[in-house]
Amino acid sequence: MSTQVVSADLLETEVEKRRNFAIISHPDAGKTTLTEKLLLYGGAIHEAGAVKARRAQRHATSDWMEMEQQRGISITSTVLQFDYRDRRINLLDTPGHQDFSEDTYRTLAAADNAVMLEDAAKGLEPQTLKLFEVCKMRSLPIFTFFNKMDRPAREPLELLDEIEQVLGLQTYAVNWPIGMGDRFRGVFDRRKHQFHLFERTAHGSKEAGVTVLDLGDPRIEELLGDQDLYYQFKEELEMIEEIGPELDLEAVHAGKMTPVFFGSAMTNFGVQLFLDAFLDYALKPSPRTSTIGEVQPTTEDFTGFVFKLQANMDPKHRDRIAFVRVCSGKFEKDMVVNHARLGKNVRLSHPQKLFAQGRQSLEEAFPGDVIGLNNPGVFAIGDTIYQGKKLEYEGIPCFSPELFAYLRNPNPSKFKQFHKGVTELREEGAVQIMFSADEAKRDPILAAVGQLQFEVVQFRLQNEYNVETRLEMLPYSVARWVDGGWEALEKVGRLFNTVTVKDSWGRPVLLFRNEWNAQQVEGENPELKLSKTAPVVAGKEPEDL
Repeated sequence: MSTQVVSADLLETEVEKRRNFAIISHPDAGKTTLTEKLLLYGGAIHEAGAVKARRAQRHATSDWMEMEQQRGISITSTVLQFDYRDRRINLLDTPGHQDFSEDTYRTLAAADNAVMLEDAAKGLEPQTLKLFEVCKMRSLPIFTFFNKMDRPAREPLELLDEIEQVLGLQTYAVNWPIGMGDRFRGVFDRRKHQFHLFERTAHGSKEAGVTVLDLGDPRIEELLGDQDLYYQFKEELEMIEEIGPELDLEAVHAGKMTPVFFGSAMTNFGVQLFLDAFLDYALKPSPRTSTIGEVQPTTEDFTGFVFKLQANMDPKHRDRIAFVRVCSGKFEKDMVVNHARLGKNVRLSHPQKLFAQGRQSLEEAFPGDVIGLNNPGVFAIGDTIYQGKKLEYEGIPCFSPELFAYLRNPNPSKFKQFHKGVTELREEGAVQIMFSADEAKRDPILAAVGQLQFEVVQFRLQNEYNVETRLEMLPYSVARWVDGGWEALEKVGRLFNTVTVKDSWGRPVLLFRNEWNAQQVEGENPELKLSKTAPVVAGKEPEDL
């Protein structure tokens, strides 16, 4: 198989041009709104869809699935690529709802930077803390945006202190708010020593009007129209200038310091300032760990990995798309690559540039980009594709589910559709599938992080495959994989307070009613080693339903 020859200068230029990030947040922090406003200021859309009163307004660009539009929540990750200031930005939009956190974990594996979006009235929330731990594991640079400053909010100094105390991150305020709630007038940009006073627009659907004044401009007090507000701002600014740390980009890139921004995505306050600073501070596509060591993005040979699968983005065509993060070299349409898990060659035809549900044909891509490939059952999450020397990137493990239910198909005549739907939803990671260790019981067991995952699976089976299903809940809340597999389990003998099932690869999984039961079984059987995450499987297909 021939490999392409790519100029080192071209690769260097293209890698330098790219920035890539995922947004993490708690539900209702305003993630979909911020995403749309970044697209608005990036020139990718001309008018942002209001996320409130969705039925009366156009739907948000990034939430394309019918159920998302009905409920006003993000269920799946999407990719939004656009150009801004001579940079190519790949924005990996993730579900905010905790029931879909596995999709976010996978997406973070493809990101070089993370934007942590917080509601300024609430500060850090549980879902954000969980996702922060994933970012920390990968030492991702984290940029913090405190949203909804135009509503009642906590004191900015208190918010910074919470990040430092709870997350152990140093903070550097890139801009500073002038007032909050009804008195919010804009922000002061510490980078350029300028005031940005904003004018409200209807639902923030257009770029906000802004008045920019240099520090020391005598008009500032008059324009603010509130002398007390101005003096409070000056006092706070002097305090962070005196006692706050200097911006340290090395610490930012190592995930030890977070640049902090204040604003209001709904009314566009501070969004463009954030985007401009992000491009200057963010990490460009970085090296990836593989079985042959670190692979630099400027390595000539093309490599990439699959971090997400999505079925039926276009219901008319029943398509299946594999999302591939380009890690090194240059991707070209119709190139032939090695598939590490299957050990065979694959031609990558019909590649697509993704923009939520919209897609267009793609001729080439570079490290940091995400491409969509038609997936006729060839790709699985975590797969590596490469040219040149054989390698595999670190896999993406399954996380421990907390809810379990048999999925019943009450209509035997719909077995083919049921089988196809469950198989495709399993492949794209919408839910984990397990089976009873009793061969006589063939109904699949859905294993989910949250209740909404069940609802999504049933909704999509009905909507996309015309299959009605029923759930029979199981009384378990903890799953643990058995290190050493069936052989290790047989050595232990009979276990109490647990039931044994098998995952899609036929590996034993123990289900427990609660954490206490799991600890009890481990304590009584010290030779039994259990794991909260499933080991990554290479070179083996999942078992059929």
